[in-house]
Amino acid sequence: MADRMARRRVKLYALNADRQWDDRGTGHVTSSYVERLKGMSLLVRAESDGSLLLESRIQPDTAYQKQQGTLIVWSEGENFDLALSFQEKAGCDEIWEKICQVQGKDPSVDITQDIVEESEDERFDDVSDTNPWVELPPCEIGKLEDINEVISNCLHSPVRREKLAIALENEGYVKKLVSVFHTCEDLENMDGLHLLYEIFKNVFLLNKNALFEIMFADDTIFEVVGCLEYDPSSPYPKRHRQYLKSIAKFKEVIPIENSELLSKIHQTYRVQYIQDVVLPTPAVFEENMLSTLSSFIFFNKVEIVSLIQEDERFLSELFHQLSSDDVPMEKRRDLVLFLKEFCTFSQTLQPTSRESFFKTLSSLGVLSSLEITLVLDDQVIKSASIDILSYIVEFSPSMVREYMIQQHKTEEDQFLLNIILDQMVVDSDPEMGGAVQLMGILRILIDPENMMATVTKSERADFLAFFYKHSMHYLVAPLLSNTVGEEVGREDYPSAQLLALILELLAFCVEHHTYHIKNYIVQRDLLKRILVLMKSKHTFLVLSALRFMRKIIGLRDDFYNRHIVNSNLFAPVVDAFVRNNGRYNLLDSAIIEMFEYIKVEDIKSLWMNVVEKFGTKLTNVDYVQTFHALHMRYEQHQDRLRDRDRNASLDGLGGVVRGGRYRRDVRDLDEEEEMWFNNDDDDLDEQESLSVVPTREDNDLPAVDKEKICEKENGASKVVSGISKHSLLLNNGNKDNNNTAAALIPESKTNNTTKKVSLVAYDENSDEEEEEEEEEESGSGDQEEDDDVANVPSAKRPRLTTD
Repeated sequence: MADRMARRRVKLYALNADRQWDDRGTGHVTSSYVERLKGMSLLVRAESDGSLLLESRIQPDTAYQKQQGTLIVWSEGENFDLALSFQEKAGCDEIWEKICQVQGKDPSVDITQDIVEESEDERFDDVSDTNPWVELPPCEIGKLEDINEVISNCLHSPVRREKLAIALENEGYVKKLVSVFHTCEDLENMDGLHLLYEIFKNVFLLNKNALFEIMFADDTIFEVVGCLEYDPSSPYPKRHRQYLKSIAKFKEVIPIENSELLSKIHQTYRVQYIQDVVLPTPAVFEENMLSTLSSFIFFNKVEIVSLIQEDERFLSELFHQLSSDDVPMEKRRDLVLFLKEFCTFSQTLQPTSRESFFKTLSSLGVLSSLEITLVLDDQVIKSASIDILSYIVEFSPSMVREYMIQQHKTEEDQFLLNIILDQMVVDSDPEMGGAVQLMGILRILIDPENMMATVTKSERADFLAFFYKHSMHYLVAPLLSNTVGEEVGREDYPSAQLLALILELLAFCVEHHTYHIKNYIVQRDLLKRILVLMKSKHTFLVLSALRFMRKIIGLRDDFYNRHIVNSNLFAPVVDAFVRNNGRYNLLDSAIIEMFEYIKVEDIKSLWMNVVEKFGTKLTNVDYVQTFHALHMRYEQHQDRLRDRDRNASLDGLGGVVRGGRYRRDVRDLDEEEEMWFNNDDDDLDEQESLSVVPTREDNDLPAVDKEKICEKENGASKVVSGISKHSLLLNNGNKDNNNTAAALIPESKTNNTTKKVSLVAYDENSDEEEEEEEEEESGSGDQEEDDDVANVPSAKRPRLTTD
């Protein structure tokens, strides 16, 4: 059973819109009857979880091709090609027999024939379907025109194309044509050579893998290339053979002992050259005609990577020489270029195989080797090393981060992360191509979105702590060195470009790194140093600095907002706006947009700071309403503050809410007194009978009651907590209980006059009002009391109680 599973192990590929093969997964293929599809079908289930990757009915009219002994390729629909790549040839043969059995074909063929409905005229003109062969003319110089006509006519019919391919293969026609080519070239027969060009171009358009294997064999490939040199549209023949044989040099940086691997490498290079250079650019209607050629190259690359990966001796020697100090620069250049090509080929692998591939490279020390090659003073080596690092980081950033964290070196500048930062700073390319590529690598490495968290560790916390401790100062060093003394230092274009890249990376940190970057910015006053760049002569750098501040404001973080206000960081922005002098450009629009955002989002601390500090400078900006609106909002806010202060001043007279208690207005006081005085005598008698003088000492009273009990002043009782007869609280359950709570009524004074009772409970914290009360009491308090009593009609005076 295990052997059968191994034989049936396949990789499923699908051809995408760019005519590239996409890996759809690895699984095991079976053929069985599917009731839903009403026929025998190919089923591929993923080896990881058993999910169904493919369910395809074997159609009787679909052409299946067997290529290279381990591939089965077919089309489902007009633009959907599929391929099964088998681990073992035996498994491919088993499935191929099943397909041929369903279609009634001989398993010895490498392709099943299409059944295409054609018009009646085509059926009469076409070769009979019962005839298994296409009649080919004798392969002679004089028959080249007839041969070309037969092949051209077969291209338009799938049936005839299949039969022609079989005829060419079985009759060994390709090698016969090669022999004629030698004769024509010796005789300098240009007409014959032009016809041979057309013949071989059409053979390529047959798109048959079996013919490709014949044409790309070591003993025929150069003759095929030679035939394609004689393009009738060109006045002179090309020199492709000379390039492949003499100019293009194959370098074995490390001797390859595997002859099969060596042959595949040579073949793949030559076929790639034929596809890219030799063959003419296909017309629109011919774009899909060379899909099998692309598949041939694709699977060759897969095989090359697999063969090299299995050769432990070869890879070990490769990385040993890369890390050695004794290797000459030219030799090291070849080693790095080979490794780059090797990684490029690995892109054809499926994800599981690619993961194994990069793990193999990591175990052999590819990252430590890149630490050496990245710092070499050779642009070719450096560029290739960046490409290799990019391949590794894009596929597995976690693997690279783990390596960086585990580095134990005495000097920080020897860390791989700091080497990357240094190389970004010292990039000598005027267009900063290497720096841009390295910045992309750094962005992937510090992106929390692709960081994993497990039960045992948090990659995000560990790596970001490492980055801000050991590497962040390397990133901001060029920025700090160029903004000393609040003036921009170097103003050359490369320096400005580098600072723009650094600001872009810092903006990314602000957006994704929360407290790490927040502490770093505030502790080192980094935003202030960045805003110095608002004085730069390079507008793109000014915009980069502004974009960084806009990113911070967009977070709406109070911590950042307080820092901006306290450090007066709007000043360089406003100065740049004033210097721009209203010119209608990107800088003007970007600054206005930032202030408009502050207005729309109503970030109070910021717009108040803008109006208070820079209102006079921005008053005359009338071509937008932003600053006018901010000024109006500020004035409205000030009006509200003045109204609140005015109301607060009126509270001294008694009429606002304090501490959650309601203070009545003076006019309400008069109304309350009228209600008091207008009560009849019976009510007063009842009130008197219900009043109870507490027998407890003041020290026994609760704290709240103490504030409400009469204060003894000048031998008279004074009620201070606004207690009226409406606030009586009686214990109805026990009227005889002396401890029953009752509201206190005004007691008589020695001079038989009654003091007006205040109905307001003052807040404990109102120091100003306490002082006012003390002044009133110490001053004309008694006189006012007498006057108040004197003004009350005698009929309305309350009946006084005596001890």
